[in-house]
Amino acid sequence: MSTPPPAPESRNTSPDISREAAGDAPPDPRPGNGDTTDPDLLARVLLSRVVEPGDETAGRWLRERGAAHVAAHLELGGAPLPGASDKRWAGLLARARRATPEDDLATARDAGVRFVRPGDLEWPAQLDDLADARPVGLWVRGTPSLRMWALRSVAVVGARACTEYGAHMATTLAAQLAERGWVVVSGGAYGVDGAAHRGALAAGGATVAVLACGVDRPYPRGHTALLTRIARQGLVIGELPPGEHPTPSRFILRNRVIAALTRGTVVVEAAHRSGALVTARAAARLGRHTMGVPGPATSALSAGVHELLRRDAVLVSDAADIVELVGDMGELAPERHGPVLPRDLLDPETAQILAALPARSTATADDIAREARTTPDDAVGKLYELRSLGFVERHGNVWKLTHQAMTSGRPRPHPV
Repeated sequence: MSTPPPAPESRNTSPDISREAAGDAPPDPRPGNGDTTDPDLLARVLLSRVVEPGDETAGRWLRERGAAHVAAHLELGGAPLPGASDKRWAGLLARARRATPEDDLATARDAGVRFVRPGDLEWPAQLDDLADARPVGLWVRGTPSLRMWALRSVAVVGARACTEYGAHMATTLAAQLAERGWVVVSGGAYGVDGAAHRGALAAGGATVAVLACGVDRPYPRGHTALLTRIARQGLVIGELPPGEHPTPSRFILRNRVIAALTRGTVVVEAAHRSGALVTARAAARLGRHTMGVPGPATSALSAGVHELLRRDAVLVSDAADIVELVGDMGELAPERHGPVLPRDLLDPETAQILAALPARSTATADDIAREARTTPDDAVGKLYELRSLGFVERHGNVWKLTHQAMTSGRPRPHPV
């Protein structure tokens, strides 16, 4: 396959994305989109128009017989192949009669789109994990190398009708991931998908939109400008040939590509029947990391995420949490803790004496020692130490907490 021209220099390529990933990949030794004499290329382009995405029966035909044989059998109107009913086979034959792979390649070339197939240098090998549900090929719009970008990628998906919180979290997570050199993959839809793409672009990072229609046909229409920008700075990919429209089943089947392409899937907001959960479940079946961003317990749009978290998904709140799961060894999230208070710096014995003082009254050293289960001499020594630190004050033979000690909170007693 021939290599597309180098991408114009822009700020979207992060330091962790190689020159090859930015579009400077070495030439593919296989014939490219312009070679209409390559039977495997023409066969797969034809099949991308004839066979629906994720058709495992057709995938088995390809595995057992090869793309050229299956395409020729369809074009010649042969007998149904194993697993196809007469009705279904008639539909496939009708599609095959109308398919013109040379025209599809010419249309794609004019739109700046290329066709990537299994075995090509640019083919992401992780898609092979889909077995017979593997795409026949992928139509790719944009100059970077899909294979290289997919090696360090994370899917961020969620509800179309997301809340302001969901949009904020998707944007923030995507921007943080992009700043760390990760490619953000999503579906180009309204809501969380669009917010994730915009977050990555705003951070000058890399993003990939996986569509359920032809990549020359922006969908949804309201995202035409966004998808055009993604194609200019990143990649827009899909299984369907130029001009094909989306259907509900194609959206669902598209999600398996998002799951297989990436190292892990993060669900930001999703109701119980959300398509984003399909992506997460596909990721789990493929052995990818599945992550969820929690929302309010009362939010129906977070109910699906919470159900994921109750099962096998991992709770994440920022990019550091995500990268700790999907990244290389040593990419650990920072330890989380609240602010350090002065009392946190006390040794256990001193903290025990401080905890033994009454909150609103005074006490003698003997009373404090008895409460702290220590000797009066030890208690006096610790009390003078606490006085020097501003925690307690002495009034004759009794001791009491200072205002500082009461307002900063008292430590819990340490076990004896």
